[in-house]
Amino acid sequence: MRIAVIRALHLGDMLCAVPALRALRAGFPRAEITLVGLPWARELVAHLHRYVDVFEEFPGFPGLPERDVHPARIVGFLDRMQRRPFDIVIQLHGSGAHVNELVALLGARWIAAFYRGDDVVSGGGLFVPWPESGTEIERLLALPRALGCPDTGVALELEVTAAHRARLRATEASLYLGAQPYVCIHPGARFPSRRWSPERFAAVGDALAERGYTVVLTGVAAEGGETAAVRHRMRAAAVDLTGALSLGAFAALIKDAALVVCNDTGTSHVAAAVGTRSVVVASGSDVARWAPVDASRHRVLWHDVPCRPCMHVTCPFGHECAAGVSVGDVLHAADSVLHSELAHA
Repeated sequence: MRIAVIRALHLGDMLCAVPALRALRAGFPRAEITLVGLPWARELVAHLHRYVDVFEEFPGFPGLPERDVHPARIVGFLDRMQRRPFDIVIQLHGSGAHVNELVALLGARWIAAFYRGDDVVSGGGLFVPWPESGTEIERLLALPRALGCPDTGVALELEVTAAHRARLRATEASLYLGAQPYVCIHPGARFPSRRWSPERFAAVGDALAERGYTVVLTGVAAEGGETAAVRHRMRAAAVDLTGALSLGAFAALIKDAALVVCNDTGTSHVAAAVGTRSVVVASGSDVARWAPVDASRHRVLWHDVPCRPCMHVTCPFGHECAAGVSVGDVLHAADSVLHSELAHA
């Protein structure tokens, strides 16, 4: 049996889909499962080899913002997919708007997909109303459950191997980590509306340095401005690994950290997947949907405002959701989670 799963989104979104992929593997143990994802996710598939066998690059599609639309790329993708062919295409991308139109073109014998309201669905299969409440993990699990897959839990996963740790050690800046425990501060996020201020991240970094921790700043290359802003505002020295790590090395770094302090972004879900304690500042996001499941190990801080969940790339107001979380709030949560016995359960 050949199964294709569509989830062409970013790191945090992909990690939230791991429980659904795990359930699908348990329900279809002998199937060849292909993940259709954004180009970066090719690296992620190596961490999910128990649940995914093949990677196929999502080409973009009209109405979906994740990639620019190039007709030739879409035609090539459809040709490859239709020539396989697939027994089932499973749409885990979201509520179904536009992506279900792509699913219908793949030529699968059967479709399993979410849909919303009066959306038109085509092709034979199983169509499940998109859950409007619950965590992202629970929403995505609704489809494998409808397919009769066993319950394999809601825990996230991200495999960290000796090879991943070797890649981390091969990074020149990692030599400055030394023997003392370290904390990771990740000040970036895709949208400015989701970022806590660099001044406050810097103040948290200085306070944690005073407590005896090495401070490590992390981010992808495009987030160099955010990490530089924090580094320049800190009094204490910090190890800056921005743009220096592969996904595997980054996962190894997070796994061995004493604590992660970050925005509500993919790094929060990496910490949850590898079991590292974290404090997450949720500026504008839907906390009920995206907060880590284990509240004893991961503390999510947010300030309630009428405009959340936020739909803006840049806040058009005073960014009250971020300003309402103080440095003291984050340090109190950090001290609490660092000294919690539950963190070792």
